[in-house]
Amino acid sequence: MQVVIHAGVAFSDNDRLIETLMANASVLNQQRVIPLDLAQGRQFVKVASDSMTTGVPLPDVLMGLNEVLPDRTTCDRVILSSDKVLGPRRAAILHGQFYPNAAERIAFLDRVLGADQIELSFALVNPASFISKLLMSLPEERRKAVLGNTDLSSLNWLTMVHELREMAPNVQITLWANEDTPLIWGDILRTLARLPDKAALQHEYAFLASVLTDAGRAELTQLLEQIAWQDRDMLRESLTHLFDEHADPAKIEEELEIPGWTSDVVSAFSEIYEQDLAALRTMPGVRVLQP
Repeated sequence: MQVVIHAGVAFSDNDRLIETLMANASVLNQQRVIPLDLAQGRQFVKVASDSMTTGVPLPDVLMGLNEVLPDRTTCDRVILSSDKVLGPRRAAILHGQFYPNAAERIAFLDRVLGADQIELSFALVNPASFISKLLMSLPEERRKAVLGNTDLSSLNWLTMVHELREMAPNVQITLWANEDTPLIWGDILRTLARLPDKAALQHEYAFLASVLTDAGRAELTQLLEQIAWQDRDMLRESLTHLFDEHADPAKIEEELEIPGWTSDVVSAFSEIYEQDLAALRTMPGVRVLQP
């Protein structure tokens, strides 16, 4: 069985992915694909995390995970989602890294589920946005500790993914930039579920519609009625133009709350982010989805 783990990251999903897959469960089940609900995903992560901490023998860990996973005789591919897979938010910035325990956690799951094929997927978030949101989500004492012990300018996603590849080389990794998500939402869903490119999905364009102005949503409806499903290239080009013209600034632009951060700081993080994405596109064992 293939176990597809959607790991967030934090502030990138808000449970939308697994909820959309659950809404398409009948389509997925026809392909022997089962999405676990959010409670099951959380239970999977809790069993794995608690077992790592307490040193539970691997056979016992597998027994606990099997209580959450579906029967392998009825399922070829299972999808679960939790932004705690790579680590809790309180440890998402630690030792000068993003999610420094991520590689160890995924390697542990790979050992436990040895007979199953693990795939890991998650969105990357511009570090300027991720750092700001994460720090503001922490208690003040914890936030001060991170700021006092971390060179924020050294934080990047490439280091984390390198460690994942080194410690869990058998795990296929699928990534995408969170900023691209509205434009490639259907591609993400079909990739994780391993559905045909032409498989119709409910709510495929709901994410895009949610970040458009009223005029943009009206134009989206007209566009989807006019362009044939088979003409994917034309549709993608039109959707990109629609997003550029009608994205609602209030829904896509973010206020960064760290005192002292200037536009130059944000630009520097954005440049590093683009460099990371370019490097990841060429990394063996890593697939990067893009418009």
